[in-house]
Amino acid sequence: MDGDLGDFLRSRRARIQPGDVGLNSYGRRRVPGLRREEVAQLAGVSVDYYIRLEQGRGPSVSDAVLDAIARVLRLDGTEHTYLRTVARPGPRTATPAARQRVRPGLRLLLDTLDRAPAFLLGRRMDVLAWNALGNAVVGFSRMPAAARNMPRQTFLEPAARELYPDWPAVAAETVAYLRLDAGLHPDDRQLATLVGELSMKSEDFRRLWADHQVKAKTYGVKRIDHPVVGALTLPYETLGVPGDPDQSLVVYTPEPGSETAERIALLASWAAAPQAHDGEENAGDASGLRA
Repeated sequence: MDGDLGDFLRSRRARIQPGDVGLNSYGRRRVPGLRREEVAQLAGVSVDYYIRLEQGRGPSVSDAVLDAIARVLRLDGTEHTYLRTVARPGPRTATPAARQRVRPGLRLLLDTLDRAPAFLLGRRMDVLAWNALGNAVVGFSRMPAAARNMPRQTFLEPAARELYPDWPAVAAETVAYLRLDAGLHPDDRQLATLVGELSMKSEDFRRLWADHQVKAKTYGVKRIDHPVVGALTLPYETLGVPGDPDQSLVVYTPEPGSETAERIALLASWAAAPQAHDGEENAGDASGLRA
């Protein structure tokens, strides 16, 4: 995943037209968007300095320079943070990733959410644990352990395009969040393997990954066409886990009294597994949703 900084800056330059930043367009442009010298001019740095930065050859760059470039390229808060991360990566440590573990208290917390589908995500958007309703909605327990990963489920499972009526938007958000994780962990071998697998097997993933979008999935609405109860409109909240910045709790929050809430209640009474589970305990478990 080397070259992320240059690729990211080039993709952001392509979004901005000269007129958007008060410049006159002159000459034939071989590529869309701003030229490198225009970004350098607007950011108040030399052209050579900016070129070396975009090529990954520059010296340690200051907050002031990165802030100026973010302003010129009109980066949002998530993109700005990503820029700082990839421009000044931490020490290179290609050691094997530690096994992801779920604290007992988090499993108990999932159990208490008996009216809201919920699941726990870890690094690379691996699904680490879920409650009964989360299983009833998505069917985690029916997946092989290696397939319990949201990017794999989105791009390699054919049924995902039927499960998510807004599949193109879901796919784009998934890749943008995975790209954010890649910026934080540039030496993650398992992540590199995942990106390579998805790139080989999915043309849609290759296209979206090359676009270099970054986005945090903090909240939103996901529509699901469930094979048993039909259409679900599910607002969601993504909550950080104190003590483990690599884990997040995703909770679907159906509007009380809505048709979706009624269908979720039906699922709750129908779901076979009342306990929260993790991947280790259910590697071969098929006791969840049998749609």
